[in-house]
Amino acid sequence: MAGHSKFKNIMHRKGRADAARSKLFSKLSREITVAAKSGLPDPDMNPRLRLAVANAKAESMPKDNIDRAIKKASGGDAETYEAIRYEGFGPGGVGVIVEALTDNRNRAAANVRAIFTKNGGNLGETNSVAFMWDRVGQIVYPAAAGSEDKVMEAAIEAGADDVESDEDGHTVWTAFDALNEVAQALEAALGPAKSTSLAWRPKTLTPVSGDAAATLMKLVEALEDEDDVQNVYFNADISAEELEKLAG
Repeated sequence: MAGHSKFKNIMHRKGRADAARSKLFSKLSREITVAAKSGLPDPDMNPRLRLAVANAKAESMPKDNIDRAIKKASGGDAETYEAIRYEGFGPGGVGVIVEALTDNRNRAAANVRAIFTKNGGNLGETNSVAFMWDRVGQIVYPAAAGSEDKVMEAAIEAGADDVESDEDGHTVWTAFDALNEVAQALEAALGPAKSTSLAWRPKTLTPVSGDAAATLMKLVEALEDEDDVQNVYFNADISAEELEKLAG
């Protein structure tokens, strides 16, 4: 989505890279544990676990961390995590979808609500925002994977729906139920992806700038820093110039 990947890059450029990496490993570990617990602890026999492990490897997560997260599930000492989706609006009327994995529903709800309130947003009811989005597959490749034409050609061959490319990389969109099939075909053509996941893609974007964009960045940062939160999606359209200003 417009601004989303650049938004993340700018957050990292603001000196948050190390902290963000530690949080990322924690979230990847949680997803591996939940995936292993939901089926067999063998990635070859458990598609969700295979995806979680592949995403962890793509982020250079150490093998020991991955093995530990799988063993945690099979050892029976793992917390029971519940997947919850929160929806609301941020500054400038931007729609926000938050996906959480939590072992304490009340704590997660209270923390997410407080973050929205403190950063110019408000939490809504279920489906107050999601109806404006499509549930799709998302496969992300770094810019080094190939030119825009090469990736587009591979995506068409693989049966993908759409590709968005910029200087930061390539995002390939697929139908919800075609993700695994398209991902495998793309891996054969382009090598391993940086990430493969089910995601939310907005049908329309909401332009934001100035104070609203700055406050939105704070909202997204605070949500992504929250331990229970796995993913944050928002439908903001922020110009490259505006993002550079926010990074200053």
